[in-house]
Order: sequence, then C-alpha cells, then structure tokens
Amino acid sequence: MPPRVGVVVNPIAGLGGRVGLKGTDGVEVVARALALGAVPRAGARMAEALAALRARRRDVAIVSGDDAHDPVGGTNAADTIVAARVLAEAGVDLLLFAGGDGTARDILTAVGDRVPVLGVPAGVKMHSAVFAASPRAAADLAAAFFAGDAALAELEVMDLDEEAYRAGRVSARLYGFVRGPYRRDLVQGVKVGGVAGETAALDGLAAEVASRLGPGTPAILGPGTTMRAVAEALGAAKTLLGVDLVRDGRVIAVDAAEADLLRALATAEDARLIVAPIGGQGHILGRGNQQVSSEVIRRVGLDRLIVAATPAKLASLHHQALRVDTGDSGLDRALAGYRRVVTGRGAEAVCRVVA
Repeated sequence: MPPRVGVVVNPIAGLGGRVGLKGTDGVEVVARALALGAVPRAGARMAEALAALRARRRDVAIVSGDDAHDPVGGTNAADTIVAARVLAEAGVDLLLFAGGDGTARDILTAVGDRVPVLGVPAGVKMHSAVFAASPRAAADLAAAFFAGDAALAELEVMDLDEEAYRAGRVSARLYGFVRGPYRRDLVQGVKVGGVAGETAALDGLAAEVASRLGPGTPAILGPGTTMRAVAEALGAAKTLLGVDLVRDGRVIAVDAAEADLLRALATAEDARLIVAPIGGQGHILGRGNQQVSSEVIRRVGLDRLIVAATPAKLASLHHQALRVDTGDSGLDRALAGYRRVVTGRGAEAVCRVVA
C-alpha cells in the first residue's frame, strides 16, 4: 500500500514577515499585515514540498481534510486542530503541515504523538525542532522516512510570546513533543540562544565588520545580538529583533519592512547586507528576517553580503552548514556554496552554505 501523507496548510502563516510584524497571531495583526500588502506564502511553500516529494516518490498518496469532508487550513487555531484530527483519524502515515511555531502548537494539541508529524517552514518565528530546514528538505526527509532511511524522534514544539517579541523581548516556552522523522542534515533543530561570555568576541567581530564599511556606506543589519554589537561599533542604535538600515552612525530605517528597504535602496548606492546565523539552526536568510526578501538581496548584490558569527555561535551548529531559505529557489542556489564568515578582529572562517 502506498504511503499516505495528510496535508494541513495554515494560510496566514508568515504573513507578518516581509511587512515587519514579526508574526501573525491574532485577527487584528492579520488584518494589519494584509493592509500593508502582505501576500500569503504558506500554500506556495507546501506546493513546493509536495512537488519535490512526488518527484521522489510517485506512489505517495496525498490526503487532505477535504477528502474526509472537513476543511484544511482555516484561518484560526480551531480550523487547524480539526483538520489535523480528521487526518489522524483517517490513518495517514505522515502529517505534513505548513506554518510556523503557532501552527506546530495546534498540531501538537490535535494529534499529540499519535501520528508522525513534519513541518514545512512557512512562519516568521521558527524555534521548534519539528520543521525541516526548507520545503525541499521536507520532501527529502519524508521520502527518506518512507524508505526507512530516517528514524522517528521526539521533536520539541516551542513558541514565543508575540507581544513580547514585538516589544523586543524573547520569551520562548516548550509546549511539548511530537513524533517526527529526523535526520540531522534535513531538520532545522531548536533555536539556541546566545552563549555566555561572548562579549569580548562580539566586540572584536563588530569592530572588524565596521572597519569594512567605508564612509557613507549604507548597511542593512539583520536582527539579533550580533548585529546590535555591529550597530554599536558603527555608532548607531539598533532594534534587537528588527531589521535596520544605518549609514555613518545614523539610522535611516528602523525596524524596516521589505517596502522600506526597497525604497531606501532605490537611492542608496553600494549598500551592504550584514546578517548572522541563528544559533543551533544556521539559517542566515529566511528565518526571522523575511523583510530581507529575495528582491532586497538582489538589489544589494550577492557580493555585498557579509555574514558574521562568533566562533562559539559557529560551534553551536556542530559542524552543520549555514542555510538559506529565501523562498526564491534560484537565489538560494546562487547563495549556496562556500562563503567567508567574519569571526573576529582580522579573523574569518570559510563555511559551507546550503539551500
């Protein structure tokens, strides 16, 4: 009998990313995201994963809640929970869902450990270990699972308090575990926070990055403590969890959305894009910085991308590659390969980047 994959899509997952809202929990936030021009992306992410899975396993049967006379992927938690329960009761071999950490919580509530679960990453805040590293990685992992080449493991479901996150505070909580296929090279893992005692290393790294920017050079700084240290070295203030554009110690765009960055880049010549990998996961683009869209990256230029990470943060990846998941497969392929990473004053490491 061919393997049966149950599919759930949260259509509002990730809406707040490019418009700088850091999530879409709540009706008001969804309405604001749409008013700002946000475009749903979860469905396209799932379609990419399913197309890649069918290319690997033509015998896979795709089952949706519609097949069981119930809607899949509504616009609230109750819809997701109902859809997931319908699919679990239908006896699917794998529950594949597209969403973010909030959707993962709903899936946990719906099925617990009754059915293997795998997430296609489509949200803004992505701390849970249940997600594959990308839609294509989800397809690879599902195919490996059906072939007996990936074992089941207990995977953490984490989530942030979005209100605290928007206010610049990270408040993460473990909600429980689901069972899912696991292969270290294909899952994103749980996000790891900062490493104690890194202050001196960050200062040296920040000074090195600042020294590479000439007078008048605009710099787009991604979120996180590493980029905050870089901003301080440049003499500028920095939002901890936003994307900011600075030049000569002055903030040009604070907590910018994609549209803000594109407007600024229309008149900003020779800009630089500076990002840091997420500790424990390795993503440099496509997680928590969706404001830095594929169009923004192309406007800046791939040769003007600077990646910075302390040796401790690179060590937290346990020799895994850095990752990109911009939603633009052509750009991801162009970014893949080997890239120099600034690690300190006069110091670099060469790291592999995978899509």
